[in-house]
Amino acid sequence: MSNPVPSEPSQISLKMTVRDQAQARELDMALREIISGEYWFGRYCESGWTPGSPWKMVSVDGGVSDAGTIIEAEPPRRLVIRWRNKMKPELEDEGDSLCTMEIEPAGTAVKLSITHTIEREPSKLIAAVSGGWPKIICNLKSLLETGSVVLDDPNPAGIQSK
Repeated sequence: MSNPVPSEPSQISLKMTVRDQAQARELDMALREIISGEYWFGRYCESGWTPGSPWKMVSVDGGVSDAGTIIEAEPPRRLVIRWRNKMKPELEDEGDSLCTMEIEPAGTAVKLSITHTIEREPSKLIAAVSGGWPKIICNLKSLLETGSVVLDDPNPAGIQSK
């Protein structure tokens, strides 16, 4: 039996820029908490936020939807999470993914970059998170700019996730 040839990783990359320093401080605070139920559709994360500590995402109903390990933590600049879905067997079977969140200065603004990768092509997990990350970033940016989220439901009528 031959060894499979490693494929290129699947990934989604997103960027968000905030121009106001007050918004930049709020972004830093939001990312220190990592997941706020308000912009993440009621989900939140639990972790010690240090390298090697366990991490889990808790759903509105209290179930664990995703879990993993903190790989890197350099507050407030960088966080890397080894991430595995725990709710859908076909996504969990794909194995671990890596989610990297970085904050960096961009002139007078601050840029948040999120890259979520997995070592397989194609990936059902990356297809799934590709439908979720843009909504989460949209809510985060709206919360920073207006004080409220745009989407209350991750799957509003007429909008289908991948």
